[in-house]
Amino acid sequence: MTPARRRPAGALRALAELERIQAEFGPERPDRAARKAELLARLAHARLGGPAPVLRLHEAACFLAAYPDDARVLALAERLLDGFEARPDLRAARAALADSGVAGTEIRYPFFAGTARWLARQWGDQLHIDWDEMRAAAGASGGASLDESLERLLSLIAHHAETPGLDELDLGLRGWLSRMAGRGTGAALLALGVDALEASDEVREYLYERLGLWLRLAPGRGPGGRPTPSRTRARWRGAPIVFQTRPLRRERPDLARVLQERPVAVRELPPPEAQALIDLAREAMVVRSRDLDVFACGDPADVRLVEWGGGLSFACIGFVPSRRLLLESVYGLLTLQNGVPVGYVLLSALCGSSEIAYNVFETWRGGEAAFAYGRVLATARHLFGSDSFTIYPYQLGDDNDEALQSGAWWFYQKLGFRAKDRGVLGLMRRELAAMRRHPARRSSIATLRRLARENVYYHMRRPREDVIGLLDLAEVGLAVTDLLARRFGPDRAAASRACLAEARALLGLGGRAGSAALRPWTLGERQALQRWAPLVLLLGVERWTAADRRALVAVIRAKGSLRESDFVTLFDRHRRLRAAITRMATPR
Repeated sequence: MTPARRRPAGALRALAELERIQAEFGPERPDRAARKAELLARLAHARLGGPAPVLRLHEAACFLAAYPDDARVLALAERLLDGFEARPDLRAARAALADSGVAGTEIRYPFFAGTARWLARQWGDQLHIDWDEMRAAAGASGGASLDESLERLLSLIAHHAETPGLDELDLGLRGWLSRMAGRGTGAALLALGVDALEASDEVREYLYERLGLWLRLAPGRGPGGRPTPSRTRARWRGAPIVFQTRPLRRERPDLARVLQERPVAVRELPPPEAQALIDLAREAMVVRSRDLDVFACGDPADVRLVEWGGGLSFACIGFVPSRRLLLESVYGLLTLQNGVPVGYVLLSALCGSSEIAYNVFETWRGGEAAFAYGRVLATARHLFGSDSFTIYPYQLGDDNDEALQSGAWWFYQKLGFRAKDRGVLGLMRRELAAMRRHPARRSSIATLRRLARENVYYHMRRPREDVIGLLDLAEVGLAVTDLLARRFGPDRAAASRACLAEARALLGLGGRAGSAALRPWTLGERQALQRWAPLVLLLGVERWTAADRRALVAVIRAKGSLRESDFVTLFDRHRRLRAAITRMATPR
């Protein structure tokens, strides 16, 4: 065998050994750190054949960047990742590794309007329309309708002085995009052009997302030299490093105990650090061909770092006030292990309860996922006072093959989550009985699908009905619709003005738009009052005490204030308000 052929084979053996020992830590494995360092150093200069081993090396280095044994392993893992884009084997496998999130590869996805705008501002020259995907997506209706929609949009985003040419000349869609974008790209032109339209955020986003634009982010650097997003370089540099000197915590958490724990620290971050974490969260979604509204519309004024020790922390990111829901408060948590993004959480809170959607990125699913999950619930307990938790069907496997294959339903069941549905409970009991008879038995995919059709709940105390997932908050919106339709018919502008005036009068805030009562209020707080006004008219506040009405004003104002979690605290303390909303939202 020639040396040229021996080298790849030796490198593959070294890679397999690194993968085998990467998650082995602790005093019973004293040689592991040195061996990992030796393998990392060797693989940094090896040439691997084909995209699969290149990606495997990338994932092993990412794992060790989050869970380094010591300073040498961390330095070697980071050095390997920093130079990954320049590896000859990566360049050879670049096309095959598209959408992997590895540095030096492209990303294709129909990003939401907010993410497309952010990408266009940061890396406009690297952002392109993916015409192949666009044509494939438009195949059923034909590309002509797509071109027509885009051409009509061009007339909306163009400067008025450009309209004589647009009206008279047929340069074709791509011709006009190229001509109008100049040195830039058509994708950046559309994303920034729609954002500049004089309309509400909701209208601009609707208009953009109706186009169904597929975008392609090519690897490169922005105007300031900032590289395009990748999983390879993802790290928050402000995190303290804790070396992994003990075995990974893989045991199932005891939620009754964990929920009594408190974070090591909760830090409110200054705007530059907060914005850096929002950007890191956005990038974590982009490089995995995902999008999350709360990260895309995160508010630098509402970012906290929740530290749990051992290198684990959560960047807790709230919505900008204009994007907040009427009732629940929604936060996105970026899970960080030694500053490396290893997963994310979507959390909503109201009435002392939280809905939790928990995600661990694939590279770290062999790490401490269960341990981190317990600290997610404890974070919700600490920040929002939640003592009941809800998991919706998608997380359990409903229309989610990945969750089905992993047996997610049983993960939550073993933690103590239970469905309320009698059919699901009966099926669970039958499966448990069968497992006792045959310990090696595993639930079939068909059974898991049936189990995953209903919410499951965990209660620290006695089970109760006034929790997210059991409260039908849609009924609150329907009650408002009936009020507005009955009093104002189709004229929502008149309804908005009248409801605001009446709500202000009821709450002692003055009935006229120019009155002094709202002068100290921020724009977000005023918008919250505008949105809550019809609901105020349904609460019967004219029968409340003056103290209860003042407390309601504080609740509404908190919905639009800097930190939305304050709204949850004040809402839950307001007994009359909480009781009124619960009555409206209780299924009949």
